[in-house]
Amino acid sequence: MEQFNYFNYFTEIEEYFWRKRGAHVLVSPLDWAIVETWQKAGIPLEAVLKGIDRAFESYQRSRRAQAGRPLKSLVYCVDAVLDAAAEAKEAAAGSGPEAGTRKHADLFSATEIRAYFERNADQLRHATDQARAENATLAAQFEQTARLLAERASAVEAEAALDPEDLERWLTVLEEKLSVALTAAASEPMMVDIRRELDRSLAPYRRKMTAEQLSLLERQYIQKRLFEKFGLPRLSLFYLT
Repeated sequence: MEQFNYFNYFTEIEEYFWRKRGAHVLVSPLDWAIVETWQKAGIPLEAVLKGIDRAFESYQRSRRAQAGRPLKSLVYCVDAVLDAAAEAKEAAAGSGPEAGTRKHADLFSATEIRAYFERNADQLRHATDQARAENATLAAQFEQTARLLAERASAVEAEAALDPEDLERWLTVLEEKLSVALTAAASEPMMVDIRRELDRSLAPYRRKMTAEQLSLLERQYIQKRLFEKFGLPRLSLFYLT
């Protein structure tokens, strides 16, 4: 396997999970949030795939598998992925300073990134128009983010060398500001609905996860659903792929 490709992370995991299941099924919002927690934790792609392999091997020995019930969620893979990540970290510790470094050269062209920023800016402007009548503060946050993306889009092709990692850090800051604004603006019924969805999805797995894992997963899930409900694009370069 090639070294961890930072920006193919989501797609690689999703497709690998499909192949292991033997069926092309939609990855649920909960599964997507789980992948985001692995990405935020910096778990290498190779460790995730190794953990998924182990989880499927373990599941095949379970009563549910013997009864013909397929493994439906990445939640079942969490422990195995974390174990594989710990092993990868130990191995990298003895491999010198280059171990685990990420290669970003030529991942995206300036044209692709510019188009991506412009597309997201357009979607944010549309969300601004939708929000202006009900929440002027939120609309102002959307408008400011759209303006910053548009300005950066205009400057992208003039940059001598693109640094995807630096761009990703900047986009993360923008997303975090939006997330805070959305949480403050969301109505109580909306937040209750999202919490209800989350609790229903997590119910079969809560006892298998640590408090830290659950806390991080809950934050990622709520952020994802708020962006969807307010019609906002995710800004990370992961979504460009």
